[in-house]
Amino acid sequence: MGNTTEQNAAGFFRLEHDFLGERPIPADAYYGVQTLRAKENFDITGVPISHAPEMIRALAYVKKAAALANLELNIIPENVGKAIAQACDEILAGKLHDHFIVDMIQGGAGTSTNMNANEVIANRANELLGSAKGLYAPVHPNNHVNCSQSTNDAYPTAFRLALNPLLSDLTEKMVILQSAFQKKAEEFSDVVKMGRTQLQDAVPMTLGQEFGAYATTIGEDVQRVREARSLVLEINMGATAIGTGINAPPEYTRQVTEHLRKLTGIPVITSPNLIEATWDTGAYVQISGILKRVATKLSKICNDLRLLSSGPRCGLNEINLPKMQPGSSIMPGKVNPVIPEVVNQVAFQVIGNDLTITFAAEHGQLELNVMEPVIAYNLFQSIEILKRACQVLASKCVDGITANREHCRSLVENSVGIVTALVPALGYETSAAIAKEALSCGRSIKELVLDKKLLTPEKLDELLSIENMVQPRFVR
Repeated sequence: MGNTTEQNAAGFFRLEHDFLGERPIPADAYYGVQTLRAKENFDITGVPISHAPEMIRALAYVKKAAALANLELNIIPENVGKAIAQACDEILAGKLHDHFIVDMIQGGAGTSTNMNANEVIANRANELLGSAKGLYAPVHPNNHVNCSQSTNDAYPTAFRLALNPLLSDLTEKMVILQSAFQKKAEEFSDVVKMGRTQLQDAVPMTLGQEFGAYATTIGEDVQRVREARSLVLEINMGATAIGTGINAPPEYTRQVTEHLRKLTGIPVITSPNLIEATWDTGAYVQISGILKRVATKLSKICNDLRLLSSGPRCGLNEINLPKMQPGSSIMPGKVNPVIPEVVNQVAFQVIGNDLTITFAAEHGQLELNVMEPVIAYNLFQSIEILKRACQVLASKCVDGITANREHCRSLVENSVGIVTALVPALGYETSAAIAKEALSCGRSIKELVLDKKLLTPEKLDELLSIENMVQPRFVR
């Protein structure tokens, strides 16, 4: 690579070359010729890696840890190693992120992302040492920034480091949503309503019990996501190209991993088999499966919220969702459950991403899975949109839900489902006959039992006490 600065009609540029030839690069760009080629080749999603700041910071951690290990092993000059580390510190502080321009989905197993980082760090390190961008002296992107590394260990290690804080952020938002449902569970603890199975009347319960179940199921998934973070603690730094460690000294793996632990605070460990670790993407499949589980259960809850709030006069109408916006361009006064609807759609996207990740993981061949960029793109998206969905569902929906208490109670009192409470005293056959008659004649269960003198009024009141029907008991 070399540098010549000239002026054209659009302004200043420098000329850089690789073994494919020479290309003009904007003079103020910190990226180089390999990054430019990748930008031109992979105009796919329109989403550059600068939109994944966690990945950029993770790459900076990897490159700094490598530089420190290489310094200790006397593989690179001291001034070069220190300049690389300083450039990485600036990236960790949020600088230069807009120079990471490669598309998230790319061919080459992440080589373009790795070289984007190498070139940006090398050019900034050279500036710090008084040299011009594009000269790549005294700091070279391959010889120094990428020393003792390959894309095939640097990229997956950075990916795993990036996933750790992302999963942590997701659990925080899930806990917020869990807490929102738990607060409503307590608020609605005295609201008696009808439970339903297969969309048919079942037996009474409280609205608090229903919302408490939502809080519990989200809490279970919080634990699953927390456990998922342990799946990405195993890294393959030192594997270089295929896991054999070519071009890296024997001591390098231990030292670079130790530096990563100190720099990130993440307890990463070296894989016991670097060849297997270089092609294995099973952890991503498992994490994506957990995200699919979260999405599936959130979508189920949102389906429930939409049903429970349906109406307001021709549906269940047991709860009221916050009114967020007018619901129709033609029907005045209509308000739609837009927040549960958008969370449903997030769930569909996450479920689709899981299929993509599964195919990409399966499609690795021999000593490398070249599909890791699409895995990263989809995992990052799934985590991000799930995180936002939890936040939106909590703040713009659950926090503002109210209950239609009297309507809920009247549905219970007029329901045939309460006949279930009479089974211990009257038996299944008699109770079923009463339910059938109540449905055909439109009278209440209580009226029919009293008319037939099957139970005393006092006993019937005890058995049909709604508050007693929402907890375990057996009365003959």
